[in-house]
Amino acid sequence: MRVLHVITGLNVGGAELQLRLLLRHLPVACDVVTLTDPGPVADGLAADGVRVVHLGMAGNRDLTALPRLVRVVRAGGYDLVHTHLYRACLYGRLAARLAGVRAVVATEHSLGASQTEGRPLGPGVRALYLAGERLGRTTVAVSPTVAGRLRRWGVPESRIAVVPNGIDLARFRFDPARRQETRRRLGLPDGAYVVGGVGRLTAGKRFGDLVRAVALLPGDVRLLLVGGGPEEAALRRTAREAGIAGRVLFTGERPGLPDGSPGPDLPSLTAAMDVLASPSPEEAFGLAVVEALAAGLPVLYASCPALEDLPAGAAPAARRVTGGPEEFARALAGVRRRVPGPRTAPDAARHYCITRSAAQLMDVYAAAVAPSSSPSPQGVSSA
Repeated sequence: MRVLHVITGLNVGGAELQLRLLLRHLPVACDVVTLTDPGPVADGLAADGVRVVHLGMAGNRDLTALPRLVRVVRAGGYDLVHTHLYRACLYGRLAARLAGVRAVVATEHSLGASQTEGRPLGPGVRALYLAGERLGRTTVAVSPTVAGRLRRWGVPESRIAVVPNGIDLARFRFDPARRQETRRRLGLPDGAYVVGGVGRLTAGKRFGDLVRAVALLPGDVRLLLVGGGPEEAALRRTAREAGIAGRVLFTGERPGLPDGSPGPDLPSLTAAMDVLASPSPEEAFGLAVVEALAAGLPVLYASCPALEDLPAGAAPAARRVTGGPEEFARALAGVRRRVPGPRTAPDAARHYCITRSAAQLMDVYAAAVAPSSSPSPQGVSSA
């Protein structure tokens, strides 16, 4: 089977990194088309041996990209087209149909209760989404929560499959030597209590709440923000205004060290943390939370369908926090008072192993390339 993955961009983000990890575990030949900015994830895919095509799309309404994408699909002789993220789903589904590929799967990575990828879910966005969805065979939801949102929008149950995001458990396994080395390289003081935040620095992630929460905590508490994005300047300003600029460390999208050498990878950075906090009130899955759990970290989160869809007790070191900076500050102080246990992955993290997710997606692919009379695999689920 030959599969073409179409994604809006390949800068650093949850969906983009998830695609790279998934391609390492899918037992089929895969190429990737990125509509816009190739970014660092494209470099990583190329290093993995994946062919990446940059379509050079100028903007959401650059209709000249459609015939270019159709030509790529036709030339590749693909059996299935798999689209990721809003713009790529619209253009990719249509291009696949025009190129004669009927087996079209789309993964819904980012559908929240009130927005998707920063777009408010108004009637226009919903209508366009549903019009594009009808051109595909199956829409993959990354959690049962997202599947429920799709059903409420009017996507038929028979066209929805739940395949959760996956993580590389071995890669995130805690290593005390890696923790010590990473903290040294980052210049973190001995004895510092490190609160971590991981994700794109956008307004919707509410990392400003973490900055303000740390300002309410003792001076040995540090905040390590892993990621880049348009809100970085505003967050730095918030830290200065709160008087804790020296206690907040920004890694950027591609962590680097002051001497210009490459910085620690994400598993090393999570090893350096003492707790992860995710104040984002609206998530489709909550990948950063699950990865932190795989590293054995205690976690505080405002929204995480990946945990909320599992039985109680699957992640005993995770706690939901509702409210703003004061509530997060109290919760962080409470976590710090607890005697730390061994840093091992709980059931929740093991549940989302990438090999399991890849196997479930292959079931979706098999159903999609079967005759059109075959129903979508409703039984595929993260439960």
